[in-house]
Amino acid sequence: FTYAWKGIGSFICKEHNAWIHLVITIAVIICGFMFHITSIEWIAIIFCIGLVLAAEAFNTAIERLVNLVSPGQNKTAGDVKDIAAGAVLITAITAAIVGLFIFTPYIVVEYFR
Repeated sequence: FTYAWKGIGSFICKEHNAWIHLVITIAVIICGFMFHITSIEWIAIIFCIGLVLAAEAFNTAIERLVNLVSPGQNKTAGDVKDIAAGAVLITAITAAIVGLFIFTPYIVVEYFR
């Protein structure tokens, strides 16, 4: 657990994208409390948050490893980093779609009735 927490700390403290995901996470959690979403909706939200943060952490680890083993310009190394970044984008888009499904009805009822 010590090394895992150290890794999470490094990820959060050194990665700009981690901060972006955490800010969005806080906003989503605030909205969840504001709209009193259901337990099932919380499960979906928590799962999406974990998935996106894990994907970003994997991407960070892959990028650091690629930079270590291939510090110069290398097309394959660039492809590896792009694919890992693409995986983060896929999870983030999926999480956004889940968020739209969950929060849109609450927003419509609250602000458009």
